Amino acid sequence: MAQCEMCGKEVSSPKTVKIEGAEIDVCDDCADFGTEVKTESSSTTSTKYSTSSSSSSSGGATSSSSGGSSGGRRRRDMFDEMEELAGDYDDRIRKARESEGLSQEELADDLNEKASVIRKLERGDSLPSDDVREKLETKLGISLTESGDDADEDWSSSSDSAGLTLGDKVRRKGDDS
Repeated sequence: MAQCEMCGKEVSSPKTVKIEGAEIDVCDDCADFGTEVKTESSSTTSTKYSTSSSSSSSGGATSSSSGGSSGGRRRRDMFDEMEELAGDYDDRIRKARESEGLSQEELADDLNEKASVIRKLERGDSLPSDDVREKLETKLGISLTESGDDADEDWSSSSDSAGLTLGDKVRRKGDDS
């Protein structure tokens, strides 16, 4: 039995509707908040979320498609290769600069950057560009990134579908609660 992606109610045959540009499977009550989407019934195993294409002229690179609720391994994308900036990057920069005995202006001169850039980074008002991040890491001997392996654990789910739904987080128009 499926679960309504908006309110979480158990539904034997959910309807696919488009709400705010997103296609979701909902119960009859929640279907009133969107426009019903007619899906083609086919005997293949692909789903509406399939990312595979029928043409293979993309330079020989193939990608595997993953179903929306298959519970299998998720598809790797370009963001998996990127390093994530540490949450305390501003403290790391300030402490490393102070331990080197440098002022913000001296560090900026050494990196061929403006002192205002260093001030904004140390306050956490702006994020460093990749170029500035690499300069800071090299000059101060620090790492401003976190390992990406732990981030996926936050997004993984168990095989149970009884977790939070969109309806748990969103307040619908007309609801006074």
